[in-house]
Amino acid sequence: MNKTIGFIGCGNMGVAMIGGIIKANIVSPSNIIVGDLNVKSLEEAKAKYGINITTDNNEVARTSDILILAVKPNLYPVVINQIKTQVKEEVIIVTIAAGKDIKGTEESFGKKLKVVRVMPNTPALVGEGMSAICPNEIITKEEVEEIVTIFESFGKAEIVSEKLMDVVTAVSGSAPAYVYMFIEAMSDAAVLDGMPRNQAYKFAAQAVLGASKMVLDTGMHPGALKDMVCSPGGTTIEAVATLEEKGLRTAVISAMRACTKKSIDMSNLK
Repeated sequence: MNKTIGFIGCGNMGVAMIGGIIKANIVSPSNIIVGDLNVKSLEEAKAKYGINITTDNNEVARTSDILILAVKPNLYPVVINQIKTQVKEEVIIVTIAAGKDIKGTEESFGKKLKVVRVMPNTPALVGEGMSAICPNEIITKEEVEEIVTIFESFGKAEIVSEKLMDVVTAVSGSAPAYVYMFIEAMSDAAVLDGMPRNQAYKFAAQAVLGASKMVLDTGMHPGALKDMVCSPGGTTIEAVATLEEKGLRTAVISAMRACTKKSIDMSNLK
């Protein structure tokens, strides 16, 4: 890709994306520019990746062919108002903040421009992110493929319609928190039965990682994979029966629907 990729924001997500892009050799470090007011974060990123850095967001805006807004949602109005007259005519604006729809981004810039709304998640920090990508109608197929390539450099990515973005928030954006709670609960149970805490975390986390990989690599239905583990009258089916009795599925579904509703409410705030 012969383009300059710019980031406004040098936090964890921005740095994770930069690492993936460079590791995948999508562009050279000299074709990446990052702007932030946190000089320490900028200097650390430059030392690690050899990228260009600046404290001037307008410099990033003027330079970038693909501009990723990697700041907190509450900073979007301030940042966009600062750079909206400085961006290139054909720039692709990539948003990664919850509650920031395409129409709202276009209105903030005060003109029609190429916008891609993306919902990544924190496992991007270890190269296992899941990103939902929604381009507006004026982006070309080739440009969409470029954005997908960027986000697949630190995990997996799928094109979705914008109406599903609130569901994406529940099923992947916020989902790591549910999984951490499940791992923590499994570990607590193991500790209760005598296993050392650090060992319990390792066993539980690896079990979740391996089970997830089975779903992705085999393409089998999760229920079928579950059945493979459940021997008649065995230990696993005993645990599964208890989880059903305690309402695991209902709790998860209720939590995700609450998450989706909250995302919709946030999107509707003006």
